Amino acid sequence: MTSAVQELVDLLNLEPLELNLFRGRSPQSRWQRVFGGQVIGQALVAACRTVEDVTLRPPHSLHAYFLLGGDPKVPIIYEVDRIRDGKSFTTRNVIAIQHGHAIFSMSVSFHIAEQGFSHQFKMPEVAKPDALPSEAEMKERVWPMMPEPVRRYYERERPIELRPVEFGRYLGEESKDGRFHVWIRATGRLPDEPAIHQCVLAYASDMMLLDAALIPHHRTVFSEDIMAASLDHALWFHRPFRADEWLLYAQDSPNLAGSRGFSRGLIFSADGTLVASVAQEGLLRLRRTETLQE
Repeated sequence: MTSAVQELVDLLNLEPLELNLFRGRSPQSRWQRVFGGQVIGQALVAACRTVEDVTLRPPHSLHAYFLLGGDPKVPIIYEVDRIRDGKSFTTRNVIAIQHGHAIFSMSVSFHIAEQGFSHQFKMPEVAKPDALPSEAEMKERVWPMMPEPVRRYYERERPIELRPVEFGRYLGEESKDGRFHVWIRATGRLPDEPAIHQCVLAYASDMMLLDAALIPHHRTVFSEDIMAASLDHALWFHRPFRADEWLLYAQDSPNLAGSRGFSRGLIFSADGTLVASVAQEGLLRLRRTETLQE
């Protein structure tokens, strides 16, 4: 297990404080706000910790709202409300608290395995991860040509490896259809518990998705004139998967209006199985010219 993955596993291993009460911490990095995926992943861990047997009754959906920017310098307290324990479904609400205020809220639904009809969308036909530049090749050939904010994002050690299919958009190339595909996986092997893989995917699902809403406008969240922040996030788990094996995150954005961009994603395993779906709305504001000049 790489050091970055071990740090992620430790990050998701919340400290129990009392019944239904947990404490999470943030990496001490240069980020001014807590990464949204971290709060999603930690909140899902908190919810899972209150389900009697999460292996038999795994989470199948979550719906979250980002209320305030998280402070990485202080712990986050997660309070779980055990809304319902039914025969087939279990429901939990989670509130994340800092400085006496709720910064995040999320509802999670758990469901026992059932048999029935099944269908799925076909995985897009894109380049496989082995056919794309590796991280080492990207660092040598591509990153030096990228804008500095993009380069900084990709150069730092991360628990999630990213191999964008259309990485040319960061070099100024225009997208033909507004779609974006990126292969993702944990950079080291994870424990075998399925819930850990779901929590890691919840963490990773917030990476880059909002950026899809800027593709039609030939910008990225790294552009100096863009202010970006996640507003809400929804994730549905469809089928079993491993987050330490390649997953294709296929993204697009049906709408951007009123400074709110809506993006959605389908996540496939390498064999084409649809394992999860994601939807997110985020704030995408144009910064004022005078602000950029200050």
